[in-house]
Amino acid sequence: MKEVTFIRRNIGKWRSYEEVAEAVRTAPADAVADAYIDVTSDLSFAQTHYPQSRITLYLNNLASALHNEIYRNKRERWSRLLTFWTREVPLTMWEGRRELRWSALIFAVSVAVGVVSQWLDADFCRLILGNGYVEMTLDNIQRGEPMGVYGTAPEDTMFASITMNNIYVSFVIFAAGLLTSLGTGWFLLQNGVMLGSFQTFFLQQGVLGESMLAVWLHGTLEISAIIVAGAAGLALGGGLLFPGTYTRGYAFRRGAKRGLKIVIGTVPVFCVAGFIESFMTRHTEWPDALRLAVILGSLSFVIYYYIILPYKRHHGIRET
Repeated sequence: MKEVTFIRRNIGKWRSYEEVAEAVRTAPADAVADAYIDVTSDLSFAQTHYPQSRITLYLNNLASALHNEIYRNKRERWSRLLTFWTREVPLTMWEGRRELRWSALIFAVSVAVGVVSQWLDADFCRLILGNGYVEMTLDNIQRGEPMGVYGTAPEDTMFASITMNNIYVSFVIFAAGLLTSLGTGWFLLQNGVMLGSFQTFFLQQGVLGESMLAVWLHGTLEISAIIVAGAAGLALGGGLLFPGTYTRGYAFRRGAKRGLKIVIGTVPVFCVAGFIESFMTRHTEWPDALRLAVILGSLSFVIYYYIILPYKRHHGIRET
């Protein structure tokens, strides 16, 4: 059977099953079960005959939605706390790989804007970081402690405030996706410009090497998690802007669930980043090799968890 014929014969039925998935709590149990069985049957047919087609992806998502609604009230084992981060988040990151690429691109362009702006105007950082912070940093540089700002507060207090603030910012970036992704893009722009101007400021002061060892000690995880939170916000906004074959309301709810799972997955990363910034970044006397090892270890984790593991989980499921 040709794909277009397969779609024409069944599209009306699939639309009705979307409505069942949206109103599963009020729909008869038999209707939900029949819809799930029928969709999985169509999905099996599509996977056999049209494995690379968008209709196969559509049916897979519809079957997943019905499955999730059917088993919504099933008691979860304690192992779910582990499998959420080891399986569910990586699989969701695979689905959101396009949003992750866009988030990283927006952030990279924003960093470049900050670098160029600071290079052309030495006072640009005052606009972004504030006069007080810049003057304090200049005083620290003159005293030979360019990263002295990280040692001004007790470790435990600093850990709590920084971690909570970073988690708050990540959820704000996600929620900004309600503004059709423009809000998320704006927050990514702000953070990227700030980072670019900040690092260029230290380059102009002749202490770029020390600043990079200190900033990226915790910033490798922190910045990466912000980019991932940006992907969550873009997933949320993308449901409104690009519903595809779904109704706009259903696409929005699907994007919101996917984005929320992604942003919740960043919480442990922000906790570790906050710990490093509070208890380790202040020790600028530590060997450069040790600090570089932490940076490279953090980078390896980010690449594995957000790129390699999602790929492996996705293809492992397909092979099974």
